[in-house]
Amino acid sequence: MVGSEALLAIGRRLKTARKDLGLTQEQVADLAGISRPRYREIEAGSAAARTTTLINISRALGLELMLIPHAMVPAVDALLQPDGAEDDLPAFAVSADGNANA
Repeated sequence: MVGSEALLAIGRRLKTARKDLGLTQEQVADLAGISRPRYREIEAGSAAARTTTLINISRALGLELMLIPHAMVPAVDALLQPDGAEDDLPAFAVSADGNANA
């Protein structure tokens, strides 16, 4: 199911950011103004969250929540590749007419 995959991906990103900052789930929950059990569910990908809750969690972790056009996802994914990735091609190119092509 696509929805649950998205929740799991969001949860993994939040967990990685939290651990990179050396924060506990309790600390992030406090900073975001939610309970630890609620944060734990979101991070585990077992529960959806309101947009305002995700914004508050993101800010607590020094992240920015962004909505991007679906067509730009490949370009963003390419930009987020780890250093040393074998593919060093541009993420997208702008054609003569000014349109971005992924």
